[in-house]
Amino acid sequence: MEPVRYVDLLNQRYKQLGFPEYKWTVNEDAPLTPLIKPLDECRVSMLTSGGVSHCSLEPWDAFARNDFRLDTVDPMATAQDFEVNDSYYDTTDANVDLNCVFPIDRLRELDEQGVIGSVAPRLWSGFMGRIYKRTEVREVQAPALAAELHDDDVDLFLLVPA
Repeated sequence: MEPVRYVDLLNQRYKQLGFPEYKWTVNEDAPLTPLIKPLDECRVSMLTSGGVSHCSLEPWDAFARNDFRLDTVDPMATAQDFEVNDSYYDTTDANVDLNCVFPIDRLRELDEQGVIGSVAPRLWSGFMGRIYKRTEVREVQAPALAAELHDDDVDLFLLVPA
């Protein structure tokens, strides 16, 4: 089986939508922070960027650009409580099973099975659409989110891109 050529597929899709060429971020290094404690003692949170919104909230703009909105998600919400609004990827599978882009049920199962210590009191959905203002993410939005994760005593944060 061939790997999915994610960047190539996105470039082709964005071009079809009439967007300018996307300047991908290239990281020369990726610092790894090893877990300090065993996984079965870690509090885990996660973020999806797949246009997932709780039905009680305003849906995401499916054609968003530079949308830094960040919604908190109750970890006890069910997959049926959400909708997916995103034009940047094929949402067919996500509409059938939200766990493809926001594995909320799987995370709770890992907690119930004792694989992880606990699910954090808040999960996250945000940074939806094409983000051209990377400096805003690196210098403002990501540090603000990191502070929220610190407040929730999160040990492990899963990023689930769409």
